[in-house]
Amino acid sequence: MFNIIGRRFQFFALTGLLVVVCVAALAVFGLKLGIEFSSGSLMTIRFEQTVDIGDLRDELSNIGYPGAVVQVTNSGDFQIRTVTLADESRESMKQALAARFGANTEEGFTNIEQTVSQHTIRTVIIAMAVAALGIVLYVTYAFRKMPHPFRYGVCGIVAMVFDVIMVIGIFALLAGLLKWELDLMFITGLLAVIGYSINDKIVIFDRIREKTQRGGVTDFAALVNSSLVETLTRSLITGICTLFTIIALMLFVGSTIMNFLVVLLIGILAGTYSSILVAAPLLVIWQNGEWHRFLPWRRSPAEP
Repeated sequence: MFNIIGRRFQFFALTGLLVVVCVAALAVFGLKLGIEFSSGSLMTIRFEQTVDIGDLRDELSNIGYPGAVVQVTNSGDFQIRTVTLADESRESMKQALAARFGANTEEGFTNIEQTVSQHTIRTVIIAMAVAALGIVLYVTYAFRKMPHPFRYGVCGIVAMVFDVIMVIGIFALLAGLLKWELDLMFITGLLAVIGYSINDKIVIFDRIREKTQRGGVTDFAALVNSSLVETLTRSLITGICTLFTIIALMLFVGSTIMNFLVVLLIGILAGTYSSILVAAPLLVIWQNGEWHRFLPWRRSPAEP
């Protein structure tokens, strides 16, 4: 039998390292807010002739928009994100691009005001806070007949926070390299990851509850380890099957929902990891009162 719980402190060291790497990636690359979260203009434009995206960025910089973000849609159109454009600036930009690349057609244009973007950010924060609180309350209620039911909810939330950090950190790295922006598709994917992640952890917690109620096992660490091993195949198969679906969507759907799919891909991997190597081991550490193991100066000489 795999002794996952027996190696819980090694796995927690690895988890800490992953968190540090993701926080460092976020600090270095940051997250460029999409138009939904910051004021600006988004123009979708189509050229009659083939245009290189690098040349388009250079031309936008030359005409006074060095910070413009340019992306290509599935249909071959270009989405140009700039500071807020007045009607005159908008027409001037189109004329300048026409002079450089030939005739073009505006397929769409959106202006987002600062007040709208601030409201969007507040709504997202509130939604995530309510989701986290709801999860804690639900898990606590579901495991109310277990000793210390609140611990299950807290351990689930801690593991979920790890998933969120992983998603944001890795996305920041990819976004910095590929010039992606944080948009509502990212937030939608993040909320989906939270739901998937907590479901996977509840499956493991539920097996722990079943084995606890049967009785006969006095070593809680051994009970949790056997529960993990018994649900390991289910967790891995579920994660792998979901990944196949996401990869298929990436190949055949493309850039329109790429942020959403990338977040799901990272989140599924992180959620599977945290369900097995964070949530359940943390429950054992709390049950055994082993917090002092994270403080080297408080260890007894006999402890490793």
